[in-house]
Amino acid sequence: MPPLKVLEDVCTGCASCVSVCPFGALSMQNNIAVVNDLCTACGACLDVCPVEALVLERPQAEVKDISAYRGVWVWVEQHYGTVAGVAWELMGQGRQLANDLGVELAACVLGHNTEALVQEALRYGADKVYVVDDPTLAVYRTTPYVAALAPLVRQYKPEIFLAGATNRGRDLAGALATELDTGLTADCTGLTIDEKRQLQQTRPAFGGNIMATILTPNHRPQMATVRPRVFARPEPAAPHSNSIVRGKPMMLEEQVTSKVVDFIVEESSVNIADARIIVSGGRGVGGPEGFKPLRELAEVLGGAVGASRAAVDAGWIPYAHQVGQTGRTVRPDLYIACGISGAIQHMAGMQTSRVIVAINKDPEAPIFTIANYGIVGDLFQIVPALTKQFRARLGK
Repeated sequence: MPPLKVLEDVCTGCASCVSVCPFGALSMQNNIAVVNDLCTACGACLDVCPVEALVLERPQAEVKDISAYRGVWVWVEQHYGTVAGVAWELMGQGRQLANDLGVELAACVLGHNTEALVQEALRYGADKVYVVDDPTLAVYRTTPYVAALAPLVRQYKPEIFLAGATNRGRDLAGALATELDTGLTADCTGLTIDEKRQLQQTRPAFGGNIMATILTPNHRPQMATVRPRVFARPEPAAPHSNSIVRGKPMMLEEQVTSKVVDFIVEESSVNIADARIIVSGGRGVGGPEGFKPLRELAEVLGGAVGASRAAVDAGWIPYAHQVGQTGRTVRPDLYIACGISGAIQHMAGMQTSRVIVAINKDPEAPIFTIANYGIVGDLFQIVPALTKQFRARLGK
């Protein structure tokens, strides 16, 4: 049955609803609106009915008992003992969330021969570390990792579970959320706690044109993946706890259908996410050749070349250089924006840089609102002059 109901004794037959339905789900019969099975419950028709003859019967969400869920968990992603930097960034933000909630912060370490990682997690502020150490988990595979994590989550009931928005993090979080029958917000750029103890998960939506804040009110844990470099990485310190909970693997190697044969590492000279200095160009560089002076400045400074989405979309520079909500989120010590007007999507991806220098001919460009230093002028005069000065000062 369609979720939209027509109050026949109220409907006046004005047909206002028919013209606004984007799915052709409404028609008129005997001067009364009729709903067919094409109705998607979008609600577009409700506001145009002058007599409120349309009623949308939305199903009530299932409400589960979530009162027993407490704590913030962070998955410590690692590959052959090397931890993804976003894991420690999430430990820093996880500590803030745990403090706001008045609960424990826990790290989840899965792998083989992981004792050094357990101690490192304690140094990054974990109150407790959940460990599953087994040869089956030596390399990441979805099935055994979910099989190991899901029982721990069900037994100890964290209210929040965080992972990095990396290839492995996205894969694990999606599979784990499905197994646990809970929600997941991907690629978050903000995490806060509201007055109802709910995790407010903020992420770009509609191609980065708006920021959406998403809640998971009826299911636990509240799960989110977070982009690298969004949050600051805390400094490790002496552990304040030595609480370790050791879980068991739930699968044997012969039960896992996938086998890892080899890893082929793609060589790339572009790594703007980890660069300490970035020189970025936007629409103002005018074309592919416009990046030449930016590359020269980046080379002198020992930095990387970034770009705005406009420059990438125009085909002037590869996507690997793109900074912003639809590219890489960066947090360098120095970010030099050349010919970048400052669209909100771009600024959201670099505004946490320690020092921002903006070069633009337009004194009203939005990029100047977040810049520590602003230079109004022609980048093709200013950038070469900066390169010359830095080369002389650095002896290059």
